[in-house]
Amino acid sequence: MFTLRDIAETLGRPLEGDGSRHLRRAAEPAAAGPDDLALAMSPAYGAALKAGAARVAILWEGADWREMGLEGAVTVPRARLAMAGITRALDPGPELAAGIHPSAVVDPTAEVGADVAIGPLAVIGPRARIGAGTRLMAHVSVGAEAILGADCLLHPGVRIGSRVTLGDRVICQPGASIGGDGFSFVTPEESRVEKARRTLGAVDEVTPQGWTRIHSLGAVTIGDDVEIGANATIDKGTVADTRVGRGTKIDNLVMIGHNNVIGEDCLLCAQVGLAGGSRIGHRVVLAGQVGVNDNISIGDDVVAGGASKIFTRVPSGSVILGHPAVKMETQLQIQKAMRRLPRLSGQLAELRETVARLVQGTDHDRSED
Repeated sequence: MFTLRDIAETLGRPLEGDGSRHLRRAAEPAAAGPDDLALAMSPAYGAALKAGAARVAILWEGADWREMGLEGAVTVPRARLAMAGITRALDPGPELAAGIHPSAVVDPTAEVGADVAIGPLAVIGPRARIGAGTRLMAHVSVGAEAILGADCLLHPGVRIGSRVTLGDRVICQPGASIGGDGFSFVTPEESRVEKARRTLGAVDEVTPQGWTRIHSLGAVTIGDDVEIGANATIDKGTVADTRVGRGTKIDNLVMIGHNNVIGEDCLLCAQVGLAGGSRIGHRVVLAGQVGVNDNISIGDDVVAGGASKIFTRVPSGSVILGHPAVKMETQLQIQKAMRRLPRLSGQLAELRETVARLVQGTDHDRSED
């Protein structure tokens, strides 16, 4: 249970009206009952709020809560920022008491800090270190010599490889895998891939070839306050570590290859894929299904629209889109031009017919002369 006054204090916003009513949950305006906190932070929700049974609400700045028949309200200038504060206050997080579950396997050489919680069937490898207050849910595995900072939360099924380092307050959603070997292989002779790159595809002879593994001697280093989504994967570096900077957020099913260096406060959305050895600046946003080629650099504050494919260096501050990625305004012009192609093709056909008739007429006139 909580009160509207509690939420006002959490958001640092003034309380309007009565804030003492005890509330059960947050709810959408139309579904909210008398004991719910209605979230109506846009004028678009005004009608639904009036139709519902809520007595208190979070409203958009400037809203008249009395006119809506409410007993109390808190107004906010930025809805999504308020949503972050409200959800943080009302989310209890997973329940896992401090201590080591009897079914967990913890190597005797591992170091476990104060108030650590290790859930059922978790496995902690040799010489691993787990920081104070960190919670490892069921079926989490932590490899040899891995280091986890304080107050981390690893959801069920997370895999942390050997020698991986996590900073403080890192969150890994179910199934995330950090520290698998990099996808690095070589052939004794020049491979067909290398020939194709060198000749741009002009390769006549095709010969059998086999692949030899390049092992991963590096690891993965994750900064403080990073979040990693469900079933995302981050590979070890070949010699140096793959790195993810402080505050970066990684969505579900993101693939980060070996030796990538990602800056601070980046946002990598679902199904982003980074080939090996690239450098991503600070505050970069890669929307869903963006692909990044190997061994290129992306500057600070770049925004790449959904499904963009990035093959070359991107300067800082760029906003890009497309396959291959170009300036977003250029890509929009390209898309407009492509939509006109059927009409232009028809017009071209008409022009060809007109020119053909004119030519035939000219030839006929010449024959009569």
